[in-house]
Order: sequence, then C-alpha cells, then structure tokens
Amino acid sequence: MSEARRRTELAVDDLVDELRLTVYPVVLGAGERLFGETSDKKPMRLLDTRTVGDGLAYLSYELVRAA
Repeated sequence: MSEARRRTELAVDDLVDELRLTVYPVVLGAGERLFGETSDKKPMRLLDTRTVGDGLAYLSYELVRAA
C-alpha cells in the first residue's frame, strides 16, 4: 500500500486529529498529492507555524470536526 493511500484512508476514516507538515521552499513542476485522489473535504484549522533556516516551514493543523 502506498503512503498516499494510507494517509487518505486514515483521514477519510477520521483517524487523524492533527496534521504536521514540513514545507521546503522548492518549486516543482509535478508531484504526488499528499492524500492521493480523494473527493472528500476535511476542514483543517492552522494551529502553529514556525520557520527555520532559509524558509523551511513547519505547519501544524487540527481537524475541524462537525458539532
């Protein structure tokens, strides 16, 4: 099973509470989607940002659950 598919299944099944991303300042012409192909939308709220060195960014999000 690919990493993208595993991440997609965890998110779709609401097994993800927090998502932490590391963003590198590089522009690519193509790439793989973080969660693969999915039509589900999961609203996320930005919790924290931090930059290190030459623009490396750490982003933390939490899943916004329906009330």
